[in-house]
Amino acid sequence: MGELQVEKLRNNPLKARYIKQLLADITALEQILENKLFERSPIRIGAEQEFCLVDSSWQPSNKALEILGNIDDPHFTTELALYNLEINLDPIPLTGNCFSEMHLQLDHLLAKADKAAEEYANKIILCGILPTISKRHLEIGFMTPIARYQVLNEVIKEIRNNDIELHIKGVDELNIHHDSVLYEGCNTSFQSHLQIDPYDFEDTYNWSQAIAGPILSICTNSPMLFGRELWEETRIALFTQSVDTRASTFLLNEREPRVNFGNNWARGTVVDYFKESITGFRSLLTSNAEVDSLSELKQGKIPKLKALALHNGTVYTWNRICYGITNGKPHIRIENRYIPSGPTTEDEIANMMLWVGVMTGRPKKYDAIHTKMDFNDVKSNFFSAARYGMAAQFYWEGQLLSSQQLLLDHLLPMAFKGLYSLGVAPKDAEHYLKIIEKRIGSANGSRWMVKSYRKLRKEYKLPEALTILTAKMYGSQQKGYPIDAWQLPRGDEFVLNKKDKKVYQNMNTRTITAQDSDSSELVLKMMQWKNIHHIPILNDDLDLVGLLTWTDLKEYLKNPNKVEDRIRDMMKTELITITEDESMNRARTLMEANGINCLPVVQGKKLVGIITTKDL
Repeated sequence: MGELQVEKLRNNPLKARYIKQLLADITALEQILENKLFERSPIRIGAEQEFCLVDSSWQPSNKALEILGNIDDPHFTTELALYNLEINLDPIPLTGNCFSEMHLQLDHLLAKADKAAEEYANKIILCGILPTISKRHLEIGFMTPIARYQVLNEVIKEIRNNDIELHIKGVDELNIHHDSVLYEGCNTSFQSHLQIDPYDFEDTYNWSQAIAGPILSICTNSPMLFGRELWEETRIALFTQSVDTRASTFLLNEREPRVNFGNNWARGTVVDYFKESITGFRSLLTSNAEVDSLSELKQGKIPKLKALALHNGTVYTWNRICYGITNGKPHIRIENRYIPSGPTTEDEIANMMLWVGVMTGRPKKYDAIHTKMDFNDVKSNFFSAARYGMAAQFYWEGQLLSSQQLLLDHLLPMAFKGLYSLGVAPKDAEHYLKIIEKRIGSANGSRWMVKSYRKLRKEYKLPEALTILTAKMYGSQQKGYPIDAWQLPRGDEFVLNKKDKKVYQNMNTRTITAQDSDSSELVLKMMQWKNIHHIPILNDDLDLVGLLTWTDLKEYLKNPNKVEDRIRDMMKTELITITEDESMNRARTLMEANGINCLPVVQGKKLVGIITTKDL
């Protein structure tokens, strides 16, 4: 998609031309397959590294374009949000020291990015979801100002005809609406690519589905969003909902989300896979490309199938099939999209090696896996891994096995066998798979993050705990040790000067509120029971419209019979408020100048927190 100038397909006068190109691409793909033009060896691997950019306060940065220009390297490209960038590693034959060579290139390119980021007082973080991302970083100003992102955002909003809804329930719960696809920008992954034999497509793709749950369970690294503990790999739920074109209705909705695991085993050829995708998901975009893939094929050229690639770029299966050309020869590869970024490059290469090893080490008894396992068990395994990580249990060969048991007794030996059969150097295999083995016996990234967060929350408010957590992650990543060797944060990893503190770093976000139609007597009693000095009052649209204070409570206690029936008749409506990006010094000045002890923190008309003299 990045090569093309894209436009919305809906109501586009060039729609018929695009559809014709798409159908021609499918016919060309059929001919490439029938004429055995696909490259089958050497098998190559590749990867895409997405990463986050943070400023000197460990908050998401908006300097991606400046840093990208400073790097000036074609391996790097933009992402949806201005606090993310991506590295495309060079494809490499799957043999010898390929994994350590890929690791060297990855570290080299990250060091290059780190150096460029330093000039803007930025740092690089590898994590599935950056802990310090908040809702203010999801405003449209943080979207990378490139046409294809803006067009995709407009298309999804038009189709939904409604705000994007997010509902994720784990230990905590997130239930929120948003007006853009920028939640997708919260996610960063380490996408691994494995070239496969197109003539063994059905067995190979179905095997990638069968192993997805167990592989994900040991790799999870995204347990939180906005300081809420959700799934062990919250990316799976977040990405699914953030680009969902389906609005909720009163009717049963049988369509799949554009981000999906699938509903059944793959059947037939790789061409059938793409036909299924076109049947199940409408195309969203078109481009200015004027190519005829069938004519190119007749001339002896290998077509790029640009229309098909454009469609495929907006359907996000967790194991996605991609068509590509290397050295003039077409190939098919699986793109593994479910493994998150981080915690370190050592961990990422180990994750990739485990997946590639199990993919290539499939024993004969797992051929035609679709006849031996129920797809619903496979899908259940995947979502169990996303929710529970290493605590998940999996249905495997008629048994219920723990993540640790399945990995140690079945998949790790399989991975060694697969890697050795392809000539991967034993030293490489033993080094990286040992990282997986140690992690199985200790903790993965998401468990480390949850333990660290809970420890920090005993002493620090939510924003400060998330900031210290992010600083600790950066420090540990710089040392390069895999996650099993990481210590929990002490709390001194980041100390912010009091004069530099912002309101969002001190405000209380879990605030008891009432509505203006509520009973005054009941709400005042609640204030008394909970020893609350301030209660913000909201209307039916959940806009901030008033405030009850301790003064109101004291008046009530003196004269309980004189209290008004409804809050709206006694609340203060002339409110002094502040926004979350202002300084704590400004909050102090406002409170002292106006002789008040509380400042509601607002975003427009919406309450996002509260600051009191106690917080000063």
